[in-house]
Amino acid sequence: MSLLEITWTADPVIFSIGTKEIRWYALMFIIGFAIGYKIVERMWKREKINPKWLDPLLYYTLIGTVVGARLGHCLFYAPGDYLSHPVEILKVWEGGLASHGGVLGIIIAICFYSRKVACKSMLWTFDKLVTPTGLVAALIRFGNLMNHEVYGHPTDLPWGFRFIKNLHAWRQGAEPVFSAPSHPTQLYEALCYLITFALCMWLYFKKDAWKKEGLIFGIFMICIFTSRFVIEFMKNDQEAFEEGMALNMGQLLSIPFVLTGIYFVWRALKKNAVHMKRT
Repeated sequence: MSLLEITWTADPVIFSIGTKEIRWYALMFIIGFAIGYKIVERMWKREKINPKWLDPLLYYTLIGTVVGARLGHCLFYAPGDYLSHPVEILKVWEGGLASHGGVLGIIIAICFYSRKVACKSMLWTFDKLVTPTGLVAALIRFGNLMNHEVYGHPTDLPWGFRFIKNLHAWRQGAEPVFSAPSHPTQLYEALCYLITFALCMWLYFKKDAWKKEGLIFGIFMICIFTSRFVIEFMKNDQEAFEEGMALNMGQLLSIPFVLTGIYFVWRALKKNAVHMKRT
């Protein structure tokens, strides 16, 4: 056994209050949104934006994230099961959220926000919203790590994690059944998301890239979903139907987002070049 190999025995539950469990995943989600809110608040002050537009952005984003991520999981990964038992879709507390669905949910929510609240373009909103999102995504991946989920294939690399496979039974007192040393893909993704977060913050606060509408949004989409596409090669399949696929569902869903990001970066740079010529 490698000296760096880690036997991961973290409990996904921080503590319980009666029958209610406080889990790391939920805590990371809440902390991420709280920090993201404070960062966007700084942007509002920096650009002297109407403060009445700030809280609605949080509400629209929260609803879009949760509803979109839940529907994304149900419809992308197990449509037959959930459409046959639609009440199960409402049981968010049982797990099952898809990041691609969350992004689609946010896009739809921001469409309504931009029309009904800010009366600005969606790109104006997205350039601000995505800047702290990499940090939120990294914290959520830490929650996945604590849940012993979405980890990768077995590896002989020295930092492989041995995750508990019978987590529920282990928490009830059974002996743990460990996976083979596996890629901690949650940490790989979290690192990529933190780098994306740092890049977006630098672009916004140091380079005033928000003045080139859509540039930060496009770079965010490219960085997040390219890293997701690459890391998926190391992940275990989430659903049985993905077995044998050249590209799994996460990768197929990532491609349109990467292409969208490339388009908006090209659009922002082109518009800026035209503006520079005119001036």
